[in-house]
Amino acid sequence: MGGAPANARLTAVVGAILLVLLAAEGATIPWIGPLLTPHVFLGLLLIPPVALKMASTGWRFLRYYRHDPAYVELGPPHAFMRFLVAPVTVLTTFTLFGTGILLVVEHPHGGAILGLHKVSFVVWFGAMSLHVLGHLRSLWPEIAVSVPGRALVAALVAVAIAAGVAFAMLELPAAHAWSHWHEMRHAFDK
Repeated sequence: MGGAPANARLTAVVGAILLVLLAAEGATIPWIGPLLTPHVFLGLLLIPPVALKMASTGWRFLRYYRHDPAYVELGPPHAFMRFLVAPVTVLTTFTLFGTGILLVVEHPHGGAILGLHKVSFVVWFGAMSLHVLGHLRSLWPEIAVSVPGRALVAALVAVAIAAGVAFAMLELPAAHAWSHWHEMRHAFDK
């Protein structure tokens, strides 16, 4: 299936796609009121690609610590990345997306869930920025290298994107409900 090189390529390709999608999601934040529907849509679309990225990095983690020679040869990430940045990034990613899903499903228009979503974003943004900066230099070489298993990598990425779009489309009424709530809440401010 391509082994360690294909896994590294998968991680890099998904990482590059996530950079673009997360930038688009982030662009909605300063104007969250009128862009609430795109914010929720993009947040839901991101779930399968984020899950794929977590799975590919989790696979490398598992194979490295089980002493698979191909993964051991790649070496571990820098200690700062491995022991501080990665755990904080993983924990806040689960918190950020978990609270986002709860907000879509439960529709609490304030309270602890919304507060936790906002706080987890702030911490996640810092950890993710360090994560991206720590891997930016190796991103393009990992994407550009020709490895066995390229078709599988492309298929996994395509399935994750398609699943994200399908999931976001299914939940579009929930995104609209949030926008409608925001419009009604601010209708009297005008």
